[in-house]
Amino acid sequence: MCQHQPPCPTADSADREAAQPVAHHPEQGWSLLCNGVLLFEDTGELLPDGQIIAPHKPLGTRHITAAA
Repeated sequence: MCQHQPPCPTADSADREAAQPVAHHPEQGWSLLCNGVLLFEDTGELLPDGQIIAPHKPLGTRHITAAA
Protein backbone atom coordinates (compact mmCIF):
# COMPACT_ATOMS: atom_id res chain seq x y z
CA MET A 1 0.00 0.00 0.00
CA CYS A 2 2.85 2.41 0.84
CA GLN A 3 4.55 4.14 -2.10
CA HIS A 4 7.05 6.13 0.02
CA GLN A 5 10.81 5.66 -0.27
CA PRO A 6 12.01 4.28 2.04
CA PRO A 7 8.77 2.40 2.69
CA CYS A 8 6.83 3.15 5.86
CA PRO A 9 6.58 0.52 8.62
CA THR A 10 4.01 -2.19 7.99
CA ALA A 11 0.84 -2.52 10.05
CA ASP A 12 2.34 -5.42 12.01
CA SER A 13 5.56 -3.56 12.87
CA ALA A 14 6.13 -2.23 16.39
CA ASP A 15 6.66 1.27 14.92
CA ARG A 16 3.51 1.20 12.72
CA GLU A 17 2.44 4.66 14.00
CA ALA A 18 5.43 6.19 12.14
CA ALA A 19 3.75 5.58 8.76
CA GLN A 20 2.66 8.64 6.77
CA PRO A 21 -0.98 9.75 7.06
CA VAL A 22 -3.03 9.56 3.87
CA ALA A 23 -6.21 10.96 5.45
CA HIS A 24 -6.33 13.15 8.54
CA HIS A 25 -9.60 14.14 10.22
CA PRO A 26 -8.78 15.86 13.54
CA GLU A 27 -12.38 17.07 13.84
CA GLN A 28 -13.41 13.40 14.02
CA GLY A 29 -10.35 12.27 15.96
CA TRP A 30 -8.71 9.85 13.53
CA SER A 31 -6.09 9.46 10.81
CA LEU A 32 -5.60 6.76 8.19
CA LEU A 33 -1.95 5.81 7.76
CA CYS A 34 -0.50 4.53 4.49
CA ASN A 35 -0.02 1.08 6.03
CA GLY A 36 -3.79 0.78 6.52
CA VAL A 37 -3.81 1.54 10.26
CA LEU A 38 -6.57 3.77 11.62
CA LEU A 39 -4.96 5.84 14.37
CA PHE A 40 -7.27 7.56 16.85
CA GLU A 41 -6.44 10.71 18.82
CA ASP A 42 -6.64 8.76 22.09
CA THR A 43 -3.77 6.61 20.66
CA GLY A 44 -6.03 3.61 20.07
CA GLU A 45 -5.59 1.83 16.74
CA LEU A 46 -7.56 -0.35 14.37
CA LEU A 47 -5.31 -2.56 12.25
CA PRO A 48 -6.19 -3.63 8.69
CA ASP A 49 -6.87 -7.21 9.87
CA GLY A 50 -9.50 -5.90 12.36
CA GLN A 51 -7.28 -6.19 15.43
CA ILE A 52 -7.91 -3.48 18.02
CA ILE A 53 -5.00 -1.88 19.87
CA ALA A 54 -6.18 -0.25 23.10
CA PRO A 55 -5.25 3.39 23.74
CA HIS A 56 -1.76 3.70 25.20
CA LYS A 57 -1.62 7.38 26.03
CA PRO A 58 1.11 8.12 28.60
CA LEU A 59 -0.16 9.11 32.02
CA GLY A 60 0.72 12.36 33.76
CA THR A 61 1.26 14.53 30.68
CA ARG A 62 -0.59 17.58 31.99
CA HIS A 63 2.56 19.45 33.01
CA ILE A 64 5.10 18.59 30.34
CA THR A 65 7.45 21.40 29.41
CA ALA A 66 9.67 21.50 26.36
CA ALA A 67 13.37 22.23 26.62
CA ALA A 68 14.57 25.14 24.56
